[in-house]
Amino acid sequence: MCDGERMKVGIIGAGRIGTALARHFTRAGHQVRLANSHDPQTLAPLVGELGENASAGTPQEAADFGDVVVLAVQWSQKESAAASVSSWEGKVVLTPVNPLRDTPGGIEVVDTGDRRPSEIVASLVPGAHLVKGFNTYLAQVLAEDPAVDGGRRVVLLAGDDVQAKRMVAELATSCGFQPVDTGTLAEGGPLFETGGPLAGPRPALIAL
Repeated sequence: MCDGERMKVGIIGAGRIGTALARHFTRAGHQVRLANSHDPQTLAPLVGELGENASAGTPQEAADFGDVVVLAVQWSQKESAAASVSSWEGKVVLTPVNPLRDTPGGIEVVDTGDRRPSEIVASLVPGAHLVKGFNTYLAQVLAEDPAVDGGRRVVLLAGDDVQAKRMVAELATSCGFQPVDTGTLAEGGPLFETGGPLAGPRPALIAL
């Protein structure tokens, strides 16, 4: 994948995070195919808003379409979303999923025991090249212009495949973010997964 080349991105999950990423990607000229757990026709209003670079399909169609496939669902939906694709072999999968759940008392962190969140997600997409990223922002912040205060919002990335991280980094850069590679899922992931020292809604900005 060459710098500046437009990509095809499949996004499974059309909630606030998936929609924010779809807006960034389509504005940057990438083609996006969105999917949710319902009929693709339910996404017609969003696709119409996003314009000619957007389309809707089933989760399988989104996965087949994408050079990069974004798994942008709630933590409780990760198993069903992953199971909606017949094979993840060889796919570059970006996950902004955090182990959180809504409760009557507010958002709670899900206890994942002795397994890291990215390790759990990786087990659901066997054969995929998983990249963790875009998970440190609240949805409303992620949707904003990444150029702010004379700098660019940082997107922290972790993954075991160098080429997969490079593709996601190119996506981030094309949208105006500053990607930072933190290393492998085991090394970098814990730094900015929920509870990590770099986790939080507003990581540092980097000057242009």
